[in-house]
Amino acid sequence: MSEERMKKLAERNLWGEFIDIRDEQRGRMKKGLQVVKEKELPLETNQMGQMRWYMHPNIKDLVVNMMMVYQQEILPGSRSGRVKFQGGQIIMILDGEGYTSIDGVKHVWKKGDVLNLPLRDEGIIVQHFNTSTTETAKFLAVEPNWFECTSVDRGCGFEVLEEAPEHRAQKNG
Repeated sequence: MSEERMKKLAERNLWGEFIDIRDEQRGRMKKGLQVVKEKELPLETNQMGQMRWYMHPNIKDLVVNMMMVYQQEILPGSRSGRVKFQGGQIIMILDGEGYTSIDGVKHVWKKGDVLNLPLRDEGIIVQHFNTSTTETAKFLAVEPNWFECTSVDRGCGFEVLEEAPEHRAQKNG
């Protein structure tokens, strides 16, 4: 470790910064949005097709941000983009019929079905297809937001129940 880096780290109170992160997360949760309404979300066209984002790592005004949730629409006879990612996603088919290719294997679905995309170390390759020539297919996709899912509170809360004697002495000294 360089002396310069060590000096910079020594000037900081990383424990205090940890507590600051916790307090920021708690503050965001207190005033966060509880209900996200479809009619208030824009339909975004991107490399994957048309999507409405309910929860996203960069949407910070929500009570919780531990999941990524979006609705995707696939026009009649069309398809989504093809993507390689870790997997571990659940998809609820809201409207339409079609199929999803997972690593080249076709999985047929229709309204009311739930599609489970496996979580694999090496990732999976996925693409969705709308087989109807008249009806738009819609689905809701949910997966962990690994950026935020653990948080400083780690699900059970995070509190200092007793200070170390050295800290108390320093504070009172």
